[in-house]
Amino acid sequence: MAKRILNMTAEEMTHATKSELIEAIAGSEGRVLASETIGITIPLLTDVTNAEFAASMGADLILLNMFDVQEPKIMALPEVEKEETVREVKRLTGRMVGINLEPVEESYASDNKETLWEMSAGRYATVENAIQAQKMGVDLIVLTGNPGNGVSNPAIISSLKAISEAVGEKIMLAAGKMHASGIIDEDRKSTRLNSSHHFISYAVFCLK
Repeated sequence: MAKRILNMTAEEMTHATKSELIEAIAGSEGRVLASETIGITIPLLTDVTNAEFAASMGADLILLNMFDVQEPKIMALPEVEKEETVREVKRLTGRMVGINLEPVEESYASDNKETLWEMSAGRYATVENAIQAQKMGVDLIVLTGNPGNGVSNPAIISSLKAISEAVGEKIMLAAGKMHASGIIDEDRKSTRLNSSHHFISYAVFCLK
């Protein structure tokens, strides 16, 4: 019988395979706490990463938002090689670590230039970035978008299929829209249920 997240040690959690993590999460029957943190902003505790703070408050999964796999930056993290950034977060927190990758529409994302949400190359939901994330030790990729970046349903589904084919055997995948991240015309034409149907159907396929 697979261990639940509640019963896993830090060593077991940070070195588990995709299938082991899925079984452990499922076995926890909803008692898994995820916390999203932004590494490029000043940490709440100044010299301790927000990821460590979230873990100390009971988070089982740390989700890194605004994380660029090509130029990773997490304020207050000890200096390590770029490729070791995620593994260092896992070492310090003893937790699963996921990241957001964004399947954005360029015409909408350009409105966020010179703001906190401005896109960078390593945040796009591309196969290349997903492969790099997997090499860095990421456990979960969430395909979503930050406010105002213009994420469409077709873009999410297309990215999910391509990334699943590339790294789906090794890494957990999830998809959906953040608040204020979608395209207004698209969301007006479809109900919340219809918008989610394609994601749910394909997510079930990915977990088989």
